[in-house]
Amino acid sequence: MVYPVRNKTKETPHGCLQQPVSNGVYLLIGQDIQAKEIQLKKIKQEFLPKELQDFNSDTLYAKDTTLKEIQERCLRLPLKSAKRVVVIKDAQSLDEDSRNFLSAYCKEAPKELVLVLDFEHYDYKDRFIKDMHACASIIRFRETANPDAFALARQIESRKADPALRLLSQLLNNGEAPERILGGLRFAWERQNIRDQESARRLKLLLACDIEIKTGRLKPACALEKLIVSLCCFAKPAR
Repeated sequence: MVYPVRNKTKETPHGCLQQPVSNGVYLLIGQDIQAKEIQLKKIKQEFLPKELQDFNSDTLYAKDTTLKEIQERCLRLPLKSAKRVVVIKDAQSLDEDSRNFLSAYCKEAPKELVLVLDFEHYDYKDRFIKDMHACASIIRFRETANPDAFALARQIESRKADPALRLLSQLLNNGEAPERILGGLRFAWERQNIRDQESARRLKLLLACDIEIKTGRLKPACALEKLIVSLCCFAKPAR
């Protein structure tokens, strides 16, 4: 599913809303890989004859790409075609020099170039994305919200142990420190109107978990899983 961002959109023949482009720059933002690949295929079909797509399209991966390689691909002339398509995957990982070059280059990109930048997330604080707004069509796809301790606390409040344990696993896989998870849970509870007795029980379990982790009695993941199961046993269902 796609979510266009900019105004004055029009519906394409494929049923996807999209902002008309004057200079052929697209930002695909989101984590729905399948939908993004379908959209990318449509872009190539729109600008390139099928038999010439392999000769006039390049796919680069930001983490493994240098500024020089980006410049070479952008300046390369199309072969027996009016257009060339350059796709940069994982564009959120572009280095500062590459971002500065693309920000300036895309404002006056040659008509022969169709540039597609593929981002995982829409970061409102990202200056590069803000700079691209004026010269790019932004097409939004489904994004997965990053989990946090507040989301974990909500699952516990609802006595949903399985989703809570999955959230915990995702937090740990994302590199979240166990002490930050414990601190986040405590802060989330402090913002709620919880009875003294219930608050004391939660605090007792949280402190026991903290001790088990710091003394090495249990591995952090096991101690946190034990904590969540215990909390879900007496948490009141959310209304």
